[in-house]
Amino acid sequence: MLIRIDSSIIGPLASKASVSSRKRMNFNFHTDPADPLQRMLHASDRGTYVQPHKHEDPDKREVFIILKGKAAAIEFNVEGTITDVVYLDHDAGIFGVEISAGSWHSVVTLADNTVLFEVKDGPYSPADDKYFAPWAPKEGDTGCAAYLENILSQIDRR
Repeated sequence: MLIRIDSSIIGPLASKASVSSRKRMNFNFHTDPADPLQRMLHASDRGTYVQPHKHEDPDKREVFIILKGKAAAIEFNVEGTITDVVYLDHDAGIFGVEISAGSWHSVVTLADNTVLFEVKDGPYSPADDKYFAPWAPKEGDTGCAAYLENILSQIDRR
């Protein structure tokens, strides 16, 4: 069976993300969390906050491919200092990034209605899927907006 990724999925998903309190929404292509290959779309608007995290023990790689909009994949060291940034921009010809297992990272949305295709090693288990950075605010904390603005100001200088 062929699974089509087109505007009939991306448009409604981006619309749902725009009205979501988190400013983002997922669409999973895998039907079971035990699937060894997790495949999904992420639609998001500016201002959504993804707490820096890493995937290890079990080790999991992540790949993000930009379908629409702009985003930045950011890598941090163990102290929380930004060590690398890849700007994902389909129009500029920067289509994707692979994030190594065990790497502290986050993705920041740089344009409303951004849609990324993600592929990640499975299976998905909430107990050990990701480990959140202790040096960054948890999603929903009052410091998230200020932390995100600080990240944006740092990557704008690169």
